[in-house]
Amino acid sequence: MTLREPADALARDLIRIDAQVTDKADAIRQAGQLLVAAGCVAPGYEASMAQREAVANTYLGSGVAIPHGLGEDKGLVRQDGIVVLQVPGGIEWNPGQIAHLVVGIAANSDSHIAILRRLTRLIQDEARLKGLFTTNDVALIADALHRDGADAAPASPAEDLAETIAWTVDYPSGLHARPAAAWVEAAKASGVTMRVRHGDETGDPRSLISLLQLGLKAGDSVTISATGDGAAQAIERFHGVITRLSSREKADAARAAEKALAPVRGWKPAGTPRMVAGVAASPGLAIGKVHLLAAAELEVVDQPVALIEGGQLLNDALVRTRAQMKALVDDTARRLGAGDAAIFTAQATLLDDTDLITLTCQLMVEGHGVAWSWNEAIQRLAGQLTALGNPVLAARAADLHDVGRRVLAQIDPGLGTGTLADFPDEPSILVAADLSPSDTASLDVAKVAGIATALGGPTSHSAILARTLGLPSVVAGGAELLALAAGCTAIVDGDSGRIWLNPSEEDLASARAWIATLADQRAAQEAERSRPAVTTDGCSIAIGANINQPEQAPFALAQGGEGVGLMRTEFLFLERGDSPSEDEQFAIYRAMIDALDGRPLIVRALDIGGDKQVPHLDLPREENPFLGVRGARLLLRRPDLLDPQLRALYRAAKLGGDLSIMFPMITSASELITLRDRCDEIRVALDAPQVPIGIMIEVPAAAVQAQALAAHADFFSIGTNDLTQYALAIDRQNPELASEADSLHPAVLRLIAMTVEGARSHNRWVGVCGGIAGDPFGAALLVGLGVDELSMTPRDIPAVKARIRAADRTALATLAARALAAESAADVRALDGEGA
Repeated sequence: MTLREPADALARDLIRIDAQVTDKADAIRQAGQLLVAAGCVAPGYEASMAQREAVANTYLGSGVAIPHGLGEDKGLVRQDGIVVLQVPGGIEWNPGQIAHLVVGIAANSDSHIAILRRLTRLIQDEARLKGLFTTNDVALIADALHRDGADAAPASPAEDLAETIAWTVDYPSGLHARPAAAWVEAAKASGVTMRVRHGDETGDPRSLISLLQLGLKAGDSVTISATGDGAAQAIERFHGVITRLSSREKADAARAAEKALAPVRGWKPAGTPRMVAGVAASPGLAIGKVHLLAAAELEVVDQPVALIEGGQLLNDALVRTRAQMKALVDDTARRLGAGDAAIFTAQATLLDDTDLITLTCQLMVEGHGVAWSWNEAIQRLAGQLTALGNPVLAARAADLHDVGRRVLAQIDPGLGTGTLADFPDEPSILVAADLSPSDTASLDVAKVAGIATALGGPTSHSAILARTLGLPSVVAGGAELLALAAGCTAIVDGDSGRIWLNPSEEDLASARAWIATLADQRAAQEAERSRPAVTTDGCSIAIGANINQPEQAPFALAQGGEGVGLMRTEFLFLERGDSPSEDEQFAIYRAMIDALDGRPLIVRALDIGGDKQVPHLDLPREENPFLGVRGARLLLRRPDLLDPQLRALYRAAKLGGDLSIMFPMITSASELITLRDRCDEIRVALDAPQVPIGIMIEVPAAAVQAQALAAHADFFSIGTNDLTQYALAIDRQNPELASEADSLHPAVLRLIAMTVEGARSHNRWVGVCGGIAGDPFGAALLVGLGVDELSMTPRDIPAVKARIRAADRTALATLAARALAAESAADVRALDGEGA
């Protein structure tokens, strides 16, 4: 019978009742011959089925075997189909395993999953299954393999336990993974047996998968029941937990709705395509087919091991994965908040799911390898969730696959990795949970038109790199993004933070026209990019570029950069598994100096901590790394990091060039004095020339005492991203607060004004290398506040230069004064276009 045929149209000769087989090999051969005769496969497939059996045990359990061909022989499959050999007396499949139903499968797609799901359900109905072993009615076997157990009437009514409470689901998104994980935790802590019933379906609240299979939606009525000592009190406590979650679920839904309804700036579609609201991270508009960054398809080889050894291997992998997930939860909670961390808390709960672990162990007991058994259990249970037809539960199946890959990677490091290398040739929209800085830096801009991530922050280093690459980018779009169909058309608006899905032809035409207008505007700016940034009244502003590697320098100069205002040396450590040696650093710094050909280079000393963690440095875990040992604090505690970098820098300076050194996260004069003393010691030992020593102004304390710090620093460079974060007490990685973490907030502008005033008392110059330096309006305000130098992503340089050349410094000073007197960042931005 083919998988697509209805049960009442099955060919009788594809189900062989009371088949006469001599052994397993004969059963596999007969099943293969039936598939060939039915036209499902080409001759030779039966040999492939035998070879599959030689490397993997296809005994499913409970008297059912499912022989099928090797993955590499899918080309022999002409159409999906199955055949059945009924062997009433049984045939030994493997020692201790007796098969009564041999179900031969041919499939070159995933349609065989439906059969496996039905067989799995059938195995749980022992009485019905045993009836199929001896029946003379072909229709009974055909019906069992055609219909899901869920389609048939239940064998007996679902029953509640002794103590009951009725409840109506009021979570707007239904019972999805995050609240379900809290249910599981509460049920496990209750100490009694509990059950959740919805109609005739019941679920075990201690199992996340069992709960999610209920498919509970808002408005569904459920009965929660319990039995055992203290059941009444336990069920009351459980009821309290699930009802207290309602307010959070409703608040989350309200925030999502508000976010979606926020006014759209910039391009607007002509029609009403579906929209996912995120946070703008890199400007521009991009159109392309969605390319989901997911783990590659795995071929998990079935390599059985001794049961004791396999059990230990599985347990060790689960323990390591739990630790990995705990670190991920902690990091996400710190960066994005507890709400987003709950995504991974729910995923971690799957590691203790009884259904998942039990099925894995059953498969191992049947003689399968550890990795194969785990992967098979993941595939079966994820398939069950997907088959329910609920989009929310389909997303949970994705969670199951994600956790599954993590465990597989612990069992075998060769499994569980994703890829950035399989993009189609036409420019695509990259959709991913998140991207690391190295992921973003490695993207092929010829194949990636834009980026949309479920997590991330607008001032993350991935977002900064996206701007460097000129890729429109939206972050913090939420889990909804990960459920998109690969290949659907999307428009990413990096200015408004929107992703528009499946736009109409009219929408696409409008978007292309908008892109063309932006391109014309940029072309005009780029034509003038080599001209200096001099205001109409003759005030010259130095323009630098923020880059990481020497090979980026030519492009920065071609865009109009007059030097490098910020070389981020942390990327020398982030993009590798160990620390670069002094000689390696020297070579890179010298190459950067040579690439600039006498132009100024400001190198920021190693800035590690906060959102930039380097595993191989073995830094202590901190509750809040943004307020911990980072930047200069780390350098002062780790001479093994500071001294090689300073020696490399002074060695590079000794060979010529315009080099300056800048220390990050300075909060006191004593820190700067100590660092300067160490610079002098190393410089003298190397007989190197003196170089300017500057500091980053990134915390309010440094801005407030700028006058005192200017006595010991040769220059200031303001990092507005961190300064904004600390001044407004907003984690700059938190997508819920991202729109509020605006560097044009009057409080931040006042700190910048204080920095400029303090610097002037000692005739020091002030630069800005944070995000607003690359915003044309922000740059105009900074010039009005008295800033001398601006450093930015190279692609931002032409637009910023054009804005400055069109302005009058006196008018900009007046504009800046109005900004300082404003009440909010929105009021400041409303000044755009007035007097500048």
